[in-house]
Amino acid sequence: MLITWHIVKLVLVLIVVFNEIAALITVFRERRDIAATWAWLLVLTLMPVVGFIFYSFLGRKLPQRRLERIQTETQLELSAALDKQKAQFLLSPPPKQPTLRTYKRTIMLFQSIDDAFLTRHNHVDLFSEGHHFFSQLLKDIAAAKHSIHIEFYTIYNDRIGNQLRTVLEQKAAAGVEVRVLYDSWGSMGVKPSFYDGLRANGGHAAPFLLTRSNLFDFRLNYRDHRKIVVLDGKVGYVGGFNVGDQYLGRLAKFGHWRDTHLRIVGSGVYGLQQRFIRDWNASTKEAQQRVDHYRPYFPKIKVGSGTTALQIVSSGPDSPLEEIKLGYLRLINAAQDHIWIQTPYLIPDDSVLDALRVAAHSGVDVRIMVPNKPDHAFVYRATQYYARSLAEEGVTIYFYQNGFLHAKTMVVDGKMASVGSANMDFRSFKLNFEINCFMYDPNLTERLERLYIRDIRHSRVMTPERFAAQPGWLRFKQTFSRLLSPIL
Repeated sequence: MLITWHIVKLVLVLIVVFNEIAALITVFRERRDIAATWAWLLVLTLMPVVGFIFYSFLGRKLPQRRLERIQTETQLELSAALDKQKAQFLLSPPPKQPTLRTYKRTIMLFQSIDDAFLTRHNHVDLFSEGHHFFSQLLKDIAAAKHSIHIEFYTIYNDRIGNQLRTVLEQKAAAGVEVRVLYDSWGSMGVKPSFYDGLRANGGHAAPFLLTRSNLFDFRLNYRDHRKIVVLDGKVGYVGGFNVGDQYLGRLAKFGHWRDTHLRIVGSGVYGLQQRFIRDWNASTKEAQQRVDHYRPYFPKIKVGSGTTALQIVSSGPDSPLEEIKLGYLRLINAAQDHIWIQTPYLIPDDSVLDALRVAAHSGVDVRIMVPNKPDHAFVYRATQYYARSLAEEGVTIYFYQNGFLHAKTMVVDGKMASVGSANMDFRSFKLNFEINCFMYDPNLTERLERLYIRDIRHSRVMTPERFAAQPGWLRFKQTFSRLLSPIL
């Protein structure tokens, strides 16, 4: 018995030693920021063996060859126009109006870090309810004559998913070019055969970066979280909605679904088209399915009566710049009066956290609205932690009560706004492929602010006193979840 016990202790010691060595090798063999490094060391050290199972889902990076497929895609045929636009901004004298000066520096930032060109005179519609969004989307798809390009993180095999698929099959059978790009993890449970009817009618569908099987590619990170629709190169959609019944409020777990999505008519659609084509070309192996002749997808658009100037900005792990996060920082730092934010996940890194603190202590009215219910336990507890921390710094925190809040919006001083797929968290900043629309239009920003005020009526203000009254066990879970925030 004594010998057996010594053997057991020896085995346990060897497991711990090998686990520590493996943890060090695993974490330090890939470049990652220091916060994520320490978070993974904590997980792998405190949870021997089990921690590596978590790492297989959350820690592994995309193979470099996949990232290179995106990096090598060109800026299509818009580079010459962009170079001309950059030169105009650099050579033009500084505008006298403070508002225009703020626009100029923000515009130049996106031109520099993401080659995002500025387009004017766009007409932009806002959607905050799933029924209105899907009704208009299906109507626009049915009216498309030449091309339908769709890219979503989630397309489920449910009522609305089948309704969309049926319309796409009909359009493909009528000779319209149909391409669908989806994330295999976000569309979990949907088999590739779901699109057999579309392919049989001449359409195309592919998983993002060829992640065909979650059984062999079961990483939660580096997913295609973008939501893009482009029709005939003239009408585009971008925002927070995916395709599924839950986005129509049909799932009891979430109840009413509150989101924000944009419908763009005008040359701003070019940015969405460009992003889709680059993602599509990076995700298909078959040469005949690649988009090599770009001109038909960027038709000449007449200058409309719209009032919105905008830039389409994308970010992802294929770039180290964290473009959308830098855009958020730019808007926060430019604020003089107020910053109103909606996000389902509030897990900011230190740079964003400090910017929000500085703004609040400088007298800027900083408000952040998050859901009152979780869809991911650890993520929600970390969100509660940061909400509590910011409330103590003078930020007004709202917990949305009327269902689930999934909108990702920021409005600043009634002049600038952002709507897109990127949450206010590490995952959107560093780990997922995202896309946002940054807009310079007081009229549109006012409409977003009216939506925000409407949502306040369905929200509860969480003061520092209310946070302090939370049970100690809940506060512990929040603090513990915060330790894992760089990898959530």
